[in-house]
Amino acid sequence: FWGTLLAVIMAVPLAILGAANLTPHPAVRFVARGLVSFCRAIPELISALFLVLAYGFGPVAGVLALAIHSAGFLGKFYAEDIENADRKPQEALRAIGANRLKVLRFAILPQVAPQYVAYTLYVLDRNVRMATVIGLVGGGGIGQELKGRYDMFNYGHVGTILVAIFLLVLALDQVSSRVRRSIL
Repeated sequence: FWGTLLAVIMAVPLAILGAANLTPHPAVRFVARGLVSFCRAIPELISALFLVLAYGFGPVAGVLALAIHSAGFLGKFYAEDIENADRKPQEALRAIGANRLKVLRFAILPQVAPQYVAYTLYVLDRNVRMATVIGLVGGGGIGQELKGRYDMFNYGHVGTILVAIFLLVLALDQVSSRVRRSIL
């Protein structure tokens, strides 16, 4: 959850700065898109290994690893949706003197909000599953518990943890479906 929340907080400004229709300066767009690509290019597992070295074993390294990669994924898709939004409402608002922030708020966000919710819920679902893998390398969370129980040959606990992960992913899928239905 925290990795996804941090990813959204990082991705939204990067997407706004990386969208051609909101950021007129090409250098700003290039830097924002470069940061998004950099974040997306580093797999969570690799960044988790380096973050474990920096922050030690525990959840901080895992949360940051998930947040960095997810911010790259979300930043790319958020920016593309901003650029692909219907231009007619944007032009109408600009014609009456609206600034970029108002165009974003009243012309673009209503169009892209359902997709943003869908992307974010997908990333949350993915991060729940990836947290298990990240924990295996010392990134904290349920994966670290799973590895510890596996190393102690405590397969009953391993099975229970796997069932709990499955139930959590299933519950997230149900919540995701309901949220999407309520928005659409």
